[in-house]
Amino acid sequence: MDNYSWTQSLQEVTVNIPVPHGTKSRLVACEIKKNHLKVGLKGQPPIIDGDLFQSVKVDDCFWSIEDSKSISILLTKQNQMEWWKYLVKGEPEIDTQKVEPESSKLSDLDPETRQTVEKMMLCMFKKLANSVSQPGATENHGSPNK
Repeated sequence: MDNYSWTQSLQEVTVNIPVPHGTKSRLVACEIKKNHLKVGLKGQPPIIDGDLFQSVKVDDCFWSIEDSKSISILLTKQNQMEWWKYLVKGEPEIDTQKVEPESSKLSDLDPETRQTVEKMMLCMFKKLANSVSQPGATENHGSPNK
């Protein structure tokens, strides 16, 4: 049985921990703190017990038993504009440069990032509009003065 796996988006981290089939939620010990995660089965050593890469919004985090065979934990990141290099300290780091970002809406971005993206988009549209409104400006295709 593998220890656990985790995935992330810019906003959240999802942790999946396989447990014996038929495990009930009352047998799970899960403690989510701002900078620490401790989870396992009652009466056994914890499966995860460590400091998180970054802080989480504790009130927006929760866990559940999925299909009576795994614990699923949703951690809402405090800083929702950063990829985590690891879940808990002591794990091997992942290369966050290789993370494929998911598509996001402008409304999902914080105001500062949104403003930067909007400026970049405006510049791109201006360049595109300029090249479309002046097609072949340096050439005389179709001109009777060839």
